Amino acid sequence: MAETARSGRAPRKPSELQDVYEFLEEVRLRPGMWVRRSSLQDLDSILFGYALALEVHGIDEPFDFWNGGPFAEWLWKRLNLSYPSALGWAVEIERAAEESGTPAIEMFFALLDEFHAQRGQPQRRADR
Repeated sequence: MAETARSGRAPRKPSELQDVYEFLEEVRLRPGMWVRRSSLQDLDSILFGYALALEVHGIDEPFDFWNGGPFAEWLWKRLNLSYPSALGWAVEIERAAEESGTPAIEMFFALLDEFHAQRGQPQRRADR
């Protein structure tokens, strides 16, 4: 509830969302509802299911979160990794977050905002 009050808007129903980025803004708004113990590996599993549903239903929507996809490729460079991680973006962000003492979910959303900014995409925020 406190998160919703801070953002100035109520959460939306999944049926009201247009794409994966709108879903992620709902996660940003209330991470504890969507992701157990703020585990990015759980978020990665949710996103894998999202991408699988897109394929099953023949929906053509850009999806940046495959391991080896645009977000992961950007992230490897951003985290100064010499080569792509076989463990995936979620594990690598969790490792970086632990080293910096930052909650992993917060680091993910900060990196996601940076990814959007560098790609020239409008920044999406749950409080808008």
